Amino acid sequence: MGRAEPARLIFAYAGVQYVDERIEKQAWPEIKKATPHGKLPVLYVDGKQLAQSRVIERYLGKVFGIAGENDWEIAKMDELVACVEDFLIEINPWFKEQDNAKKVEIFKQLCESTIIPFITEFEGLLAGSGTEFFVSDKISYADLAIFHIFWFMNSKILPGSLCKFPKLYEFVEKISAIDSIKSWINSRPKTEV
Repeated sequence: MGRAEPARLIFAYAGVQYVDERIEKQAWPEIKKATPHGKLPVLYVDGKQLAQSRVIERYLGKVFGIAGENDWEIAKMDELVACVEDFLIEINPWFKEQDNAKKVEIFKQLCESTIIPFITEFEGLLAGSGTEFFVSDKISYADLAIFHIFWFMNSKILPGSLCKFPKLYEFVEKISAIDSIKSWINSRPKTEV
């Protein structure tokens, strides 16, 4: 899971092999010095480094032909992925909190103020797209980034939460059923979030 997971989903969808290097917490301080901006994930291409998860996703989307067919589609994909990023920033206090009692309270507040409105908004966006995907009638890197959030939410954070949101539920089920995605989900290493 985590910030690199949408890129992994893109690789899985494209059927492209890659080296998935996971960093142990104790090794991170030393490795951090060699990463761009001191952050993960980092994509290595021909000895060069590319940082920032959303940039990596967009790059891979272009490389694998799932980044939009015109400027409008590209911009809409960027918009949706930026909304996902905003959402992750808003719920970050819940992930960071160590005290379980505080974590529960933060989660209750976030459900009302952020999580349910986010799900509701994306249900409407998907319904309004007129297709089974968010931007066009073809899957995109943005769909895979969005899928990651809703799969994680429906499977781990709020199990069954998408039952009241039929478009998102169908979207997650459809992408989960793609052979390469299903295979990745079933075989991926378990990583602490």
